[in-house]
Amino acid sequence: MAVVSPVQRTLTALADGTRRSVIDLLSSEPLRASEIAAALSLTPQAMSRHLRVLRRSGLIYEEGIEEDARVRIYRLRPEPFRELRHWLDGVESFWVSELTAFRDHVEKRMERDTK
Repeated sequence: MAVVSPVQRTLTALADGTRRSVIDLLSSEPLRASEIAAALSLTPQAMSRHLRVLRRSGLIYEEGIEEDARVRIYRLRPEPFRELRHWLDGVESFWVSELTAFRDHVEKRMERDTK
């Protein structure tokens, strides 16, 4: 069985547009499932499925409130986003290096050809 990296779990969860919309909403403030569902015009069942995927991926967590044990508030976990940012920084660094080398090669070739 293949080991799934944290970045792969994050990208898999974020592959769905609705789940990205949930993340966008939660980036502003913690919300109840019903508030997220209403903002995205989703049924409670559909919202529950998306929240389950996001919880299992580690992108969000839920917590109860003292006044009503039935109410769950959803919040973002910063760690998976830091890991994703770190991975993206590595990819960006690679391509910056590659494109800089290519530019240098083209400029040298153009100088040689104009002589």
